Amino acid sequence: MQRFLSPKWITIYLATFIVLLWIVSLFWSVEPDLFEPRDLAMQQAQQREEQVVPGYIMTTTLIAVSEALLQKSGGYLSNDVLPPSVMMDDMPSWEFGVLEMTRDLALAMRKDLSRSQSQSVENSYLTKAQPLFNNNHLDWLLPSAESRYQEGIDNLYLYRSSLSDVTQNKGQFYARADNLRDWLKQAEKRLGSLSQRLSASVGQDRLDTSLAGDAQANQSTPTALHLMDKTSWWQLDNTFYEARGASWALLHFLKAVEIDFADVLEKKNARISLQQIVRELEATQESIWSPIILNGSGFGLLANHSLVMANYISRANAALIELSELLNQG
Repeated sequence: MQRFLSPKWITIYLATFIVLLWIVSLFWSVEPDLFEPRDLAMQQAQQREEQVVPGYIMTTTLIAVSEALLQKSGGYLSNDVLPPSVMMDDMPSWEFGVLEMTRDLALAMRKDLSRSQSQSVENSYLTKAQPLFNNNHLDWLLPSAESRYQEGIDNLYLYRSSLSDVTQNKGQFYARADNLRDWLKQAEKRLGSLSQRLSASVGQDRLDTSLAGDAQANQSTPTALHLMDKTSWWQLDNTFYEARGASWALLHFLKAVEIDFADVLEKKNARISLQQIVRELEATQESIWSPIILNGSGFGLLANHSLVMANYISRANAALIELSELLNQG
């Protein structure tokens, strides 16, 4: 027995344990596959004997994206305090990107998509579900983050069932251009922020344009005319995977929009614009062949994965702005 507790064997045990943790971390870093919202909604509606009505596919997509956080390989990792997940940062960053897009859509469904006008009553299921997704994503003590998110998903299931029950009229989903535009404006801001953070991977010397366009505008504290933005080397991969997760969630939501808002898009002749945005976001999900996220200079020898991701997201963001303007036209 003493032989197997020698420094040599202890070193072998530790090395083996570390290798096993590394293998597990690789398995847990596998991102969920893309799915088709229409096919998933039709399948679940048939299983539950529910009717597919406006809003059913979008709600199903929100549920599926939320469940992916909890049911993917390794489960929800952001709040884990044990190895190997406590040493992982790429997948938790991906989870946070998905969660941010989920929160935005849940809020839009609560205050806009499920209400006919500003004076209408909020849907009780969405009133319960939306705040639950806003719980701290790092909470691990009871109640844990994933338990809160699961409770929110359960309420989304109830809301979806109320949509398909045409005899009760308890749940509604209003596929209107103004409702869609309000949510798209939030998505624009998310993508715009991610694009700026990704572009700052090589450092960005820019002018302060915070008050541009309004001669009477003020701000609380003065800022320098020239600003230097540069993402920390330690945060490069985190920002990249957060953007990748946000894009993964948003492209599924937009695929659902194409179906639930089909009449609105046809009237505005905006379907092709939406499809182009989805294509740009799908490009962000291409396989990454490098073992690390490279950060070469703009025109240097090495690739810069952050700038490539920023390019796709910037183009998607520009197309989202154009789509919002189309929806705003009569």
